[in-house]
Amino acid sequence: MAVLHRLLSQLFSWSGISFLLQLMGTALLAVVGVWTARLLVRHAWYTHRLSCFNKPRTHSWLIGHLGQMQSTEEGLQQVDELVQTYKHSCSWFFGPFYHLVRVFHPDYVKPLLMAPANVTMKDEFVYGHLRPWLGRSLLISNGEEWSRKRRLLTPAFHFDILKNYILTFNSSTNTMHNKWHRLLAGGTTNIEMFGHVTLMTLDSLLKCAFSYQSNCQESTSEYVSAIVELSDLVIDRRLRILHHWDWIYWKTEQGKRFKRALSVVHRFTRDVVQKRRALIDQQRETETLTSMTTAQQRKKDFVDLILLSKDEDGQGLTDEEIQAEANTFMFAGHDTTASAICWMLYNLARHPHYQEKCRQEVMELMQGRDGHEIQWEDLSNLPFTTMCIKESLRLHSPVQAVTRKYTQDVALPGDLTVPQGVICLVSLYGTHHNPEVWTNPHEFDPLRFEPTSAQSRSSHDFIPFSSGPRNCIGQKFAMAELRVVVALTLLRFRLTPGVDPEAGSGSGKVRRLPQLVLRAEGGLWLQLEALNESSLGEPENK
Repeated sequence: MAVLHRLLSQLFSWSGISFLLQLMGTALLAVVGVWTARLLVRHAWYTHRLSCFNKPRTHSWLIGHLGQMQSTEEGLQQVDELVQTYKHSCSWFFGPFYHLVRVFHPDYVKPLLMAPANVTMKDEFVYGHLRPWLGRSLLISNGEEWSRKRRLLTPAFHFDILKNYILTFNSSTNTMHNKWHRLLAGGTTNIEMFGHVTLMTLDSLLKCAFSYQSNCQESTSEYVSAIVELSDLVIDRRLRILHHWDWIYWKTEQGKRFKRALSVVHRFTRDVVQKRRALIDQQRETETLTSMTTAQQRKKDFVDLILLSKDEDGQGLTDEEIQAEANTFMFAGHDTTASAICWMLYNLARHPHYQEKCRQEVMELMQGRDGHEIQWEDLSNLPFTTMCIKESLRLHSPVQAVTRKYTQDVALPGDLTVPQGVICLVSLYGTHHNPEVWTNPHEFDPLRFEPTSAQSRSSHDFIPFSSGPRNCIGQKFAMAELRVVVALTLLRFRLTPGVDPEAGSGSGKVRRLPQLVLRAEGGLWLQLEALNESSLGEPENK
C-alpha cells in the first residue's frame, strides 16, 4: 500500500501531471503526423495517376483548386471556360483531400455512366451529407444492396402506375393557378416562380407518395417547411469545408437546426409507414369482403407499392428501408421537377413565338372538351411542347453534375484512365453546353429535338436524368408532371419576363444559381396575364 501511495503521489504531483500532459501531447502529435503523412502520400500518388489529364492552373501543389469552384453564375461561366479550353475533361484537386476528374464530353461521359453497377459507387463528397436524411436509400446505396432495391422499386414507376398520378398533377396545378388568379385579381402580376412551383410539386408528391392532403399550397406545413430547410442546410454544409467532418458539424448551429428539421421529417414518414403497414396486415388477416373492397377502391400510392413489393426470395423492404425510399422520393422529386418547370416557363416567356406555338398545340388537343384536364393519353400528343421541354432541360438542367467513384480503373478515350477511388464529376451542364456537341449551345432552340435531328445525336449528348444503370428512376414521373403543368399553364396564362423587385431590372435575364438544383439569384420572376376563352386564339404580340 505504501508503494502504491508513493506512485499515486508522484503521478498526481505537478511534475507527474506535466509528464502525463507531455506524453499525451507527444502521442497526439504522432497521430497527427502519421495522418498528415498518409494524406500527403495519397495526394502525391493521385497527382501522379491523374497526370495524364490536363490540369487547370492551381494555387499550389498542396492547395490545388480549393476555393475555385463556385456555386454562382460566375461558377457556371467558369465551366464554360473549362469546356472551351479542355474540350472533354480535366483533373481537379480540393487541397490534398479530394481528387476529381471533371468530364464534359459525351464520348468521355459514356464509359463512366455506362460502367456496370457492381463497380460504380456514389461518393461521400456529395452524397455523404444526405445520408442522415435519406439513410441507405436507392440514391446512396451501392453494390448488391443497390441492385436489390432497384429491382424492388422499379415497378412503382411503371407506366400503369404513373397513369394514376395524372389526376393528382392536374389537381395540384389547379390549386397553384387559383392562387395566381387571386394575385392577378388583386393587382399583382409580377410573380416569383420558385416559391409557388416548389409548393405545388411538394403538394403533388405528398399525394402520390402518402395519399396525404397537406394543403401546403394554401397554408404552412411543418413537414414541408422542414424539407425546405433540410435542402438549404445540405447546400450550406457542402460549401463549408470544415463542416464536412461530422464531429465538427453536429456541434454547430447549422448542425443543430439540421437535426431538429430531420426529426420532423423522419417522424412524419415513420408514422405514415407504420400505420400503412398495420392497415395492410389487418386486411390480410381479416380478408373480409369489406376490407377487400376498400383496398380495391383506394388507388395505391408509392408507400403502398413498396410495402407490397417482394424480391425473388419473397422478401420485402423493412420499415426503415421504406422510410428511406419515401424520404428520397420526396427529396429528389420536388426540387428537381420544380426547377425544370420554372426554367421551362422562363424560356417560353423569353421566346413568345415558341410559347404561342406550344399554346396552339395544347388548344388543338383540348378542342371540344368541357373544362381543362390533361389526360394520360394527351402526353404523347404534345410533340412540340415536349421538344421545348427537352431543350429547356438541356439549357437549364436542374441537376448540374453527378458524381461517381469506381472500384476499379476505368478507361476513357485517348489513353486516359480514371484511377480506382477517384471522384468523377460528370458535368451535365458542361456536356449540354459543349460547342463541339451543340451549335450555339447557349441559345434556346427546341428544333434541335426534332425527330430527324435526334437520330444523328450521340446517346450521351443529352443526359438531364443521367444515364446507364444508375440513371434517374423517376424520370418518367418528372416528364409526365412537366407536360401536365406546362400545358395547363399555357392554356390559362400568357408569360413574359418579370422584374426582380430588389434588383429592379426589367431585362428578363437572370443570374443562375447552381445549388442542389439550378435556381436563380433573387428568384425567377415572370409577368402573368390571365387568358380567357375569347383571348386564347389571339395572336402573340412579337
